[in-house]
Amino acid sequence: MAANGLIIDFENAGLAYGDAPETLSDVTLQLREGEFRFLTGPSGAGKTSLLKMMYLAHRPTRGRFSLFGEDASNAPREALPPLRRRIGVVFQEFRLLDHLTAFENVALPMKVAGINQNQYREDVSELLNWVGLGHRMGAKPPTLSGGEQQRVALARALVSKPDLILADEPTGNVDPAMSERIMKLFVELNKLGAAVIVATHNLRLVQTLGKPVLRISDGRVSRAPGAGGAL
Repeated sequence: MAANGLIIDFENAGLAYGDAPETLSDVTLQLREGEFRFLTGPSGAGKTSLLKMMYLAHRPTRGRFSLFGEDASNAPREALPPLRRRIGVVFQEFRLLDHLTAFENVALPMKVAGINQNQYREDVSELLNWVGLGHRMGAKPPTLSGGEQQRVALARALVSKPDLILADEPTGNVDPAMSERIMKLFVELNKLGAAVIVATHNLRLVQTLGKPVLRISDGRVSRAPGAGGAL
């Protein structure tokens, strides 16, 4: 972690795809260890692109971006995987492996890291129970509903206890009771030190939690009126 606690640090960053006009322009924002932010804005405003830039799926085409105190704008490709491993990502495309069970999909990051199953079995089971899928641990993705697949993807993103959690509409396919349960899980992980950014259209959840809000419109990020925290 950077000495000043900065996890994300954008300075006048822009993102363009090919020769098209910029999708994101002049992004300047910071996120510190233990902070929680909501990201709101209309569809197509650039929320997913911003999250992908934070995850290093895309890098800024101009400006500066530091992640965990490391210059992520110009770092060589081989320097990126260790940074990504510190991030839990919940995107709208679930990317589950159809030939693996729900338990095996959630456990995959731990297995890839070479951790013995005896060390993560309890954590995987606990997360699947938390998201209401304790009874479906042996089910494979093709037999799960869209909402169930989303919850498996959520558990997989969180099982390694990441330093940064990025979630894109994590409650989009679940009922209100499960939405609140998922958000409670984010809040608990945030209390343990993880920084969290949740992109959502669910303004009721935003208002209920009362966390600082970033709004993105036409590719530009601003702090919503009344929202605390440094932009």
